[in-house]
Amino acid sequence: MLKLLDRLEEWLIASFMAGATLLIFVAVVHRYASALPIPAVQDWLLKINLSWAQELCIYLFIWMAKFGAAYGVRTGIHVGVDVLVNQLPRRPRAALIVFGLLAGALFTGVIGTLGAGLVWDIAHTQQVSADLELPMWIVYLAIPCGSYLMCFRFLQATASFLRTGALPHHDAIGVERLPQGGADALHPADLRTESRR
Repeated sequence: MLKLLDRLEEWLIASFMAGATLLIFVAVVHRYASALPIPAVQDWLLKINLSWAQELCIYLFIWMAKFGAAYGVRTGIHVGVDVLVNQLPRRPRAALIVFGLLAGALFTGVIGTLGAGLVWDIAHTQQVSADLELPMWIVYLAIPCGSYLMCFRFLQATASFLRTGALPHHDAIGVERLPQGGADALHPADLRTESRR
């Protein structure tokens, strides 16, 4: 079931990004091609209304960012400053990591709940978007969906850390001279050895 969720998450992010990129490309080509002094082509292109493209592109990027944040928690690609945390002894370090993960879960859970309340309130109005005339509750649905998924990913990372003692981390295979296991596997002795080579 989790693998299905992982694939769905990746598929949604890729689809939103590809859709927004394609839409921007078509809108820009349309804008510049409409200025060509070719009467038949110009008349045909001016009949095509793409005024809604910018709005849809913004909404696609919002949805992509919300799901992308959850993906970042799952894969460990979020930026974090852990220099001081890594200097702590093992038990305090583990406690601080668990506290941080649970704080992230709490924060995103609260944001998801507030977002769900916002969506519920907006769904009972007649608010629509300016160009697409899309019901605004659909647009704002990105907040609870993305936040709850991110909350789940924080809880998943916490459970995994408590079970294995390892945090999700980005694969560093492509980085030259970096030992397998990423930057967390480096020790001061390793750095001195690498600098002598």
